[in-house]
Amino acid sequence: MKNKTYVITGTTSGIGLALLKKLSKDNIIFAGYRNEEKIKNWDFKENVIPFYIDMANSVSIKDASEFILSKTNKIDTLVNAAGCVIAGAIEEINIDEIRKQFEVNSFSHLDFTQRLLPVINGGKIINISSMASYGIFPFVSPYCASKRTLDILFNALQTESKNKFKYISIKPGVISTPLWSKSVEANKNNLKNNKYENEYKYLIDNAYKNEKCGLSADKVVSVILKADKAKHPKASYTVGTDALIAKIISHLPQDTINFIIKTGLNLKLKRR
Repeated sequence: MKNKTYVITGTTSGIGLALLKKLSKDNIIFAGYRNEEKIKNWDFKENVIPFYIDMANSVSIKDASEFILSKTNKIDTLVNAAGCVIAGAIEEINIDEIRKQFEVNSFSHLDFTQRLLPVINGGKIINISSMASYGIFPFVSPYCASKRTLDILFNALQTESKNKFKYISIKPGVISTPLWSKSVEANKNNLKNNKYENEYKYLIDNAYKNEKCGLSADKVVSVILKADKAKHPKASYTVGTDALIAKIISHLPQDTINFIIKTGLNLKLKRR
């Protein structure tokens, strides 16, 4: 008999996949995927139940939640791990792309959670947020804003709801996952502009560096498991020294934060 029932989105790569591998031995896992090619070679047992979900499609979210509810009447832990990154200068990014950023990283998770909430009663909701939630990182501001929105919406859900559950936000720093290279490819049209040529080259080079040199996704998984097991978990966990620094800086006056960010970026560009 399996120990707990989990629902995890974004399980085909990165943190979601690492978490799925860790939990799949002793638990029932509803594992969300978008790219069917990536699950063809999965070697999981029958306790892992794949379900299709496209976080940019409300019909898909509805269908996914209905599928899960047809299979179980209790979810112990929901982990919202799916996401994407929209990059570029905020003065140039098409507003529809910014809307997509919020749809995928913020609103879709709330939609999915609302539909599953009746069977999460007494359980936990864990969101993979980001240190980006603490402030502005140049040329990925839509991502930062979407993660902050995610945290605010779910903290409101925690304080307002009469359902009994615990909301937990996991805020990793730089983690070594395929999200970095996927983001470069997804934003290649946004990152073509002579006005910000040097900045974009730095952004792209840094993304590839982060994919190789970031913390292991297993570091995040260990924090997720710690929070999941805790009787009284914290509302927010940072993962990595960089995330802790971002948290500390976020308490400074906004003018000071803006100065630190702009000065730091200029110094990095000069060193290239």
